[in-house]
Parts: sequence; C-alpha cells; structure tokens
Amino acid sequence: MKKLVILTGAGISQESGLKTFREMGGLWEQYDVAEVASPEAWQRNPELVLHFYNERRKQLWDALPNAGHAGIAELEKYFDVAVITQNVDDLHEQAGSTKVLHLHGELRKAQSTADPDLVYTLKNWKMKLGDKCEKGSQLRPFIVWFGEPVPAIYEAIPLVKQADIFVVIGTSLAVYPAAGLVSYVKPGVPVFVVDPQIPAIYADHVEFIQEKAGKGVSILKEKLQSLI
Repeated sequence: MKKLVILTGAGISQESGLKTFREMGGLWEQYDVAEVASPEAWQRNPELVLHFYNERRKQLWDALPNAGHAGIAELEKYFDVAVITQNVDDLHEQAGSTKVLHLHGELRKAQSTADPDLVYTLKNWKMKLGDKCEKGSQLRPFIVWFGEPVPAIYEAIPLVKQADIFVVIGTSLAVYPAAGLVSYVKPGVPVFVVDPQIPAIYADHVEFIQEKAGKGVSILKEKLQSLI
C-alpha cells in the first residue's frame, strides 16, 4: 500500500459545527486569545482558562464527524493513511481513522502541571480548579498553548518524509511549525490541497480542490483512485 499522509486543520471540522479562533475574530467573551490560551494566561487566571476550554469541550461533546472525516477514514481501505492534525478535537478518531497524530494536543484530555507525562482522558466536559493528578498537582488542559513547544512535530516530520502522496485539508498553512511540514515532502510526490481558500504552498506537483472538506474529500477520493 502507498503511504498517504494527510495534514488537516480547523477547516475540516467546521462542517461539524466547531468554531475556530479566527471565526471568533480573535476574541472570546471579549478576551484576547492570548488571555486564555498561553502559559501566562494560566498563571494569571487559571479559572478563566478552564472556563474557556470547558466551553470548547462542551461544544465538542455534542459534535459528530462530517463527510470529510468519514471520507478520510474510508481511504484506509486503499492506502496506508497517517493523519497529522492541528485540531484538538477527536472527530478523525470518531470517524474511524486509526493513525492520528495531534500536533496541538487533545481537548478530551487533561495533563498534570507537575509531570507532563501524566495525561488523563476526561469523563465529561467540565474541568475545575481543585481537579488534581495522582501527584496532587492541578490538572491543566492537554493543549499546546501559544508560546509552548510542539513536541509532536518531531513525530510528524518523519511521516511526511515517508509520504508517497501528501494532502492538505482545511488549513491556511499560516501557523508554524505545522505549516513547515510541506517542505519535508519528497520531490515528485503528488500534493493535493482541499480548501475553499487556497493557501500559499510551495511544493511541486500541487493540485488544488477549491471546496469545503465534505465535498472536497469526495472529489479527492476520486482523484486518488488513479494513484492506487
């Protein structure tokens, strides 16, 4: 089977009703994103940060995968598929994708503030001050905040280098280090981009599918048939 590597962003989850920071105009309840999604925000006002992520998590709890997620999962019948996602939702997994690497963390999980290796799956959408890990420290969202390193990028780079086909879906390719993954695609590898707004991408052999994820993935599947 050929190795198909797919990089996804917020655009693939929009049709499931999940909003992005950009859709909120960079604000949430009159707070700048930096005030709710950074280490400094956590130190300054952890209760607000928890409230922000509780609202996002509550939204996710009711969300369902859309046709884009389902179409990607179905591609596992024909390719060795690896999904690298910038999204913190688990809609790829819900749709049936079996190899998903989250660059920016996972909304349904919590992390110890004392030991980053202690990660827990949440049983419901609400986190609060006083929720502690087994070592007695406060739990924080298992999210890579602005200004923090992105350790999963070092797993993502080898995957991209192995790709026989590379696909970008629903991302503006404006956020680094994720946007830089395109530069690791081997010369000559077919690259497909699915997005209503075509991002700036510097790679050989790029084919654009200017559609939202649901319809765009359906078109993509047809095009990939010739590459099996």
